[in-house]
Amino acid sequence: MSVKIRLQRHGKKGKPFYWIVAADARSKRDGKYLEKIGTYNPNTNPATIDLDIDGAVQWLQNGAQPTDTAKAILSYKGAMLKNHLVGGVAKGALTEEQAEEKFQAWVADKEAKIAAKRDGLSKAKDDEKAKALAAEAKINEDRLAAAQEAENEAIKAEADAKAAEKAAEEVVEEAGPESIDDAQAAASEDGKTA
Repeated sequence: MSVKIRLQRHGKKGKPFYWIVAADARSKRDGKYLEKIGTYNPNTNPATIDLDIDGAVQWLQNGAQPTDTAKAILSYKGAMLKNHLVGGVAKGALTEEQAEEKFQAWVADKEAKIAAKRDGLSKAKDDEKAKALAAEAKINEDRLAAAQEAENEAIKAEADAKAAEKAAEEVVEEAGPESIDDAQAAASEDGKTA
C-alpha cells in the first residue's frame, strides 16, 4: 500500500480549511485516511498551520510521499528538515543532541521571521487606519468651517436687513407724513437689493 501525505478539504464554499492527513494513495481526496497529522487554514494572513512534526517525520521515515502542496507545508514547518536530520543521525553523521540543537535553532529563526511578518502586517493595518482617521477628521473640520461660515453670512445678512429697515424708518420720520409713500417705496427697493 502506497501512502501519501496530502490535504483533505473541509470548510465551506469560498472558505477552505484543510486537514493534513496520511492516506492510502487510492482513497478519495476527502475519503478515508490513516492518520490526521495537522491542519492548514489559508484564510488568515499569514496562513495558520498546526502540524504534528514528529508524526509527519514518522510517516516520512516509513516511506510516505507528500504531495507538492503538502511538501511545501512540511518544509515551512520544518518536518522535512527534521526528517533530514533524523537520517543524518541514523547514518552517524550527527548525534541526537546536535540534530535537536540545529532543529531548534531553525525553528527559532523561522518563528522570528513569522513574528516580523505579523508585526509588519499589523503596523501597515494601523498606519492605514490612522490615515483614514486623519482624512475623516479633516473632512469634519472642513464641514464645521463651512457651517460656521454659512452661519456668519446668515447673521451678517440679518444684520444688514435690520440696518436697512432702521434706515428706512429714520427716513420716514424725517420726511414727515406727506412723503411716507415715497420712503416705503425706497425701503422696498433697498430690501430687494440687499
